[in-house]
Amino acid sequence: MKAAILNGLNQKPILVECDRPSPANFEVLVRVDACALCRTDLHVLDGDLSSPKYPLVLGHEIVGIIEEVGERVENLQVGDRVGVPWLASTCLKCDYCVSGKENLCDSAKFTGYTVDGGFAEYTIADARFCFSIPDSYDSVHAAPLLCAGLIGWRSLRFTGDASRIGIYGFGAAAHVITPVALSEGRKIFAFTSPGDKARQVFAMELGCCWAGGSDESAPEELDAAIIFASVGSLVPTALKAIRKGGTVVCGGIHMTDIPSFGYDLLWGERTIRSVANLTRADGRDFFKRLDEVYIHTHVSEFELSKLNDATAEFRSGQIKGAAVILPR
Repeated sequence: MKAAILNGLNQKPILVECDRPSPANFEVLVRVDACALCRTDLHVLDGDLSSPKYPLVLGHEIVGIIEEVGERVENLQVGDRVGVPWLASTCLKCDYCVSGKENLCDSAKFTGYTVDGGFAEYTIADARFCFSIPDSYDSVHAAPLLCAGLIGWRSLRFTGDASRIGIYGFGAAAHVITPVALSEGRKIFAFTSPGDKARQVFAMELGCCWAGGSDESAPEELDAAIIFASVGSLVPTALKAIRKGGTVVCGGIHMTDIPSFGYDLLWGERTIRSVANLTRADGRDFFKRLDEVYIHTHVSEFELSKLNDATAEFRSGQIKGAAVILPR
């Protein structure tokens, strides 16, 4: 099969021919239809996330067809279309796992980071951590749902019943979760990089009630804020924007250092919390919600041989929605 292999830090993935893997117990072999590019992939490339396995196939927003099943696979069969998320597997027996917090498992493995991902023609996945994909989505448009959607969903749930939500960093996750928030009667205020008029127009087209730079103030006091950008200085900025009792949710797996700020910004029972990975329950709830709300994911398609071009465009902010890699 063909696969884009990353051999070390500060290198670019190289397209090579390699052996197609075989599934072990609980695993399935997935023929990849599409795999979306995520900000986390950039963090792995840049060394922001320590200790990835090398050589490595990046990519953790995978949609494809099962071509082979290993022993002890119970609920999936050859021909099923599945989604493979960031959380590849956990121990299933620690305190975190048995209490529904498997996203915090110390023995967790992660797709495209500690196990090979989807920037390849085939990939291996633990069947117990795969999701069925609704028939209403083709594979290309479903791929961004596997991380941008799931992390966006978990982040939105952490805002509670907030009706006025600011989203800082209006990229893939923001554009996926905004329609869900609007369907719940919430108002979304989009904050982009200062001067990014194109992305602000994009946010307004998706139904946001206001869009501006992160250096601007929203026209209303916010009940909560979600930060998808990996910029730590946005935390005190968001705290200034929310009302007493509000929550700032940090939705990224990596963030630059948060600068010191006065206690008065936190006082008034404001809360800062992070989102760490996802659980299978998040996936089940999210995809069930999509039976009621259709999300039109905006995608830019790239062939697998153009992965590095896609990465460069994504890094520079040229892609408004999500970049999706097609292995064939």
